[in-house]
Amino acid sequence: MPVRPLPALLTSALALTLAALPLAGTASARPTSSSCSAQAIETAPADGPDVKALCAALAGLPDKDATAALIRVGGKGSWHGVAGVRDMRTGAPALENARFRAGSTTKIVTSAIVLQLAAEGRISLDATVQQYLPGLLTKDFAPITVRQLLNFTSGLQPGASLGEDVDDGYAHRFETLTPEEVVAASVAKGPDPDHAPGEHQRYGNIHYTVLGMLIEKVTGDSYAHQAAVRIFRPLGMRHTSFPAGPDPRIHGPHNRGYDWIDGKLVDVTEWNMSDRFAAGDMISTTADLERLLFALFRGQVVPEPQLQEMFTVPDLDGATMSAGLQRFELNGKVIWAKTGARPGYHTVVAATRDLSRTVVYSANSTDAKGDGLAIAQRFAFPAFNR
Repeated sequence: MPVRPLPALLTSALALTLAALPLAGTASARPTSSSCSAQAIETAPADGPDVKALCAALAGLPDKDATAALIRVGGKGSWHGVAGVRDMRTGAPALENARFRAGSTTKIVTSAIVLQLAAEGRISLDATVQQYLPGLLTKDFAPITVRQLLNFTSGLQPGASLGEDVDDGYAHRFETLTPEEVVAASVAKGPDPDHAPGEHQRYGNIHYTVLGMLIEKVTGDSYAHQAAVRIFRPLGMRHTSFPAGPDPRIHGPHNRGYDWIDGKLVDVTEWNMSDRFAAGDMISTTADLERLLFALFRGQVVPEPQLQEMFTVPDLDGATMSAGLQRFELNGKVIWAKTGARPGYHTVVAATRDLSRTVVYSANSTDAKGDGLAIAQRFAFPAFNR
């Protein structure tokens, strides 16, 4: 999968940026892993991932679409690769163990906690938000079940935001919106005027923001601590965490994130994401997310029968989301995946149900909140090409 040629205007802009922020030479743009050696490509198993296409996806980084990328492929024919730069100012090569903002892959963790609580008998998926969080919704709202929150059919409208896109949000990146404020703005809009709960699937953060509040109410504990004791620590996800409140930093080794704003490549690494809460505030690594993926699909995180909620799409026109995952079909394979996008960082976690093929990537995309499909086609699809 060759890297597309850069439009002249963006080529000039990137060239000016690189001139202003000197790099350490072209070697930093090559994949730093021997996974892309000529011998590795030549000897790749026929039933494994398309290593040639994966290496082509990494070739030439940084470019206008991404400054770095980390890819891990598992199952039959494991492979890993990293390319690009850690910092556009210095040109230091990208770190394979880098921590990054994992965005909406956080929803996998939130869903797993809710389903664990259901398995423990502390939550009923058929009980309502109104029962668990009395007073949160007004009397205008019909009963909304926990299951409808999990599969995005609650009918809740989007909540408050500090910007609809990166350009708008950048000026507000150090401000805070609490989950209560986010939900209050949704409630003020009223129920979906066109669909009752359970009638229509509409993806959005609001469903999982409410689920995070529900987790805290039922457990009497913070959402972040519940994620740590129930998921991260038992699975050995030592490099996965949530920021402390409004802390805008990524602590530990990380590749810096950039985004095009007003025609300039801007460092967007420091950003308060607390308004994303249980819907998208997690920081992780590709190795940790791969660990979560394998344990989850093997039933080591959520027990049966609750695990089936994560592989059940509601029988509604256009529905593709289950409880925290999304169903895709690619090259004859059914793939269960979740994407995550935060300014400067785009993440994918994906696998076949039998784990015969998995992929986790983090791309330091310069338009992470834009066309996520194009990023996935470049960095994830080759894993499922065979």
